[in-house]
Amino acid sequence: MGQVPAARLRARREVPAEVRDHLLPGSAEESRMTVARRLVGFNLLTACLLGIGGWYVGWFAAHAVVGPSIDYFADVDFNELSLVMGYLCGVLGFLVGLGFLNYPFARLRGYPPSLREKETGGIGRYFGLCTDHKVVGMQYLVGIGFFFFIGGLNAMLIRTELLRPSAQVFPAGTYLTIVGLHGTMMMGMMTSGILGPFANYLIPILIGARRMAFPRIEALTFWLLMAAGVILETTIFFGGFPTGWTGYQPLGTQANPGIENYYLFFALVGISMTLLGMNMLATVVTMRAPGLTWTRLPIFVWGVISTSVLMVLAAPVLIATLSMAILDRVAQTNFFVPAQGGSQYLYENLFWFFGHPEVYILALPGFAIVLEILPVFARKPLWGYRLAVGGLLGVTLLSFFVWQHHLFVSGINADLRPFYMLSTELISIPTGLTFICGMMTLWRGNIRYSVPMLFCLAWFFNFFIGGLTGVFLSDTPSDTTTHGSFFSMAHFHYTIMGGLVFTFFAAIYYWVPKMTGYQINERLAKIHFWTMFVFFNSTFFPLFIAGFMGQPRRVVTYANGVHFINVWVSVSAFLLGGSMLLFLYNFVKSLVFDRVPAPADPWGSKSIEWQLPSPVPVQNFDRIPVFSGDPYGYGETGPTPVPAGAPAGMT
Repeated sequence: MGQVPAARLRARREVPAEVRDHLLPGSAEESRMTVARRLVGFNLLTACLLGIGGWYVGWFAAHAVVGPSIDYFADVDFNELSLVMGYLCGVLGFLVGLGFLNYPFARLRGYPPSLREKETGGIGRYFGLCTDHKVVGMQYLVGIGFFFFIGGLNAMLIRTELLRPSAQVFPAGTYLTIVGLHGTMMMGMMTSGILGPFANYLIPILIGARRMAFPRIEALTFWLLMAAGVILETTIFFGGFPTGWTGYQPLGTQANPGIENYYLFFALVGISMTLLGMNMLATVVTMRAPGLTWTRLPIFVWGVISTSVLMVLAAPVLIATLSMAILDRVAQTNFFVPAQGGSQYLYENLFWFFGHPEVYILALPGFAIVLEILPVFARKPLWGYRLAVGGLLGVTLLSFFVWQHHLFVSGINADLRPFYMLSTELISIPTGLTFICGMMTLWRGNIRYSVPMLFCLAWFFNFFIGGLTGVFLSDTPSDTTTHGSFFSMAHFHYTIMGGLVFTFFAAIYYWVPKMTGYQINERLAKIHFWTMFVFFNSTFFPLFIAGFMGQPRRVVTYANGVHFINVWVSVSAFLLGGSMLLFLYNFVKSLVFDRVPAPADPWGSKSIEWQLPSPVPVQNFDRIPVFSGDPYGYGETGPTPVPAGAPAGMT
């Protein structure tokens, strides 16, 4: 006994790994091959080794073919084509090491596709290619959290330098690189800050599906984002970049070779965003369960739809723009080189055609999270559901008609200014609709001040300040005065950090118990909220005053008259960073050490994800649910969605 027929062994050797994983379970051969795959198979370790090897192969191959640098702007004897090819080959090697080519090669050889996930995959699934949308969501949460932490460290370095009116810690060029790294990392990573962890995890569940429409593309979007983050941070080995997060020309064509890392980072982020948006749209359109009509979709799903449309339409423009910028440096093209017939205004227009929709790529998921959470803790139906959906779609449409307000001070045709000033102010109408829907949901509600609700309430205050100060930047006369100052930077942080990051934490405290099966310590969570809220406002509100007093952003020196404000802001920023460390401590302590089991529905929600066990089973549902009720019908009688195995009318 125990002998495996030779024919079965031969068949086992001839099928690809993803199919072979499901053959001969429990046999001695299965155990040996499992150990071998873990040591030399397709995983994160193999990916890193092949990525490093690919970088060197690309570098030396391009250097051997091209020779000395052909860049005629950078004053260095450096072959930037080798740098670009090194990173591109490194990314390819990284993806090969993860196993992304296994599936297409298996299909080319005639083997059937397989999407089955092992029930007991263990922690190893989180360190490689996995097609379970819940695993990808958790990968996003940890990966984006890591780079969010790196971006925060850069912010601490910036505020350390600004404790003094003149450069004390870093040379001016190094300071500019740190500013660029902070802004670029935050803007690039946080584009997927909500859709990555929470939409990937929740969208199939919320629409009654078992998986995403394209599971491997879902995994690809995450690993491309991680590769992009590594590429950006390694810019310090090649001189960094002085352009800030926008990469403006002609600074871009005159910068150190490290600017290539910036271009490649945002190009990979753009590819990841495009694929992520397409996958989300395909999933929602084609995989909704019976009874889930468009008017029954959770508002969070509508937020994901709106954001995905922006991603699919705007991100390809970014990819094309940065590809042209790379060609200007390594192939002697002249898209953005004024001396050779190009136009720096072309770059600015193309960048902001993506850049301002990106602001709403960051903001719209936050709107949707607030509107999703408020009814649960107000114990009231969502007020104006259709109005809220219209507001989200209205913002999506108008966001493509406002980008030139970023160019009011750049010498654009004066006749264009009134149109873009008007369109920028018009976008406040659909934004205001979502704001009103949230406020009216709170009106006369039986509010419970749990931690997710506190972060949502803070969003109202923060985003109101951000929107109110945005009026000054949408009007040409006042924007001319405040555009390049700390006033603009403070507005931006109130809109993005006050809007997106606060809702990001609301989503963590609301959904992570469902995602992990463990509760997060509420006492420490409330301390985290209050310290973050107080020190966030203490950090950024004084910068409006510094901006009005004339302090320019991205400049390492400033006048003595704003010294006290900068000391105050720096100390507040350090305390704000401390609140993030408190969150990290609580997160690790609760999920790794305390491990207090979370109930299936700790919030009393009617939404379908809270009718499933915590954490959600691998296949989500034993059978596809049928939707027949309002997920926001708090205080009302009526049916709710019934997942597999649940009795009819279960709430």
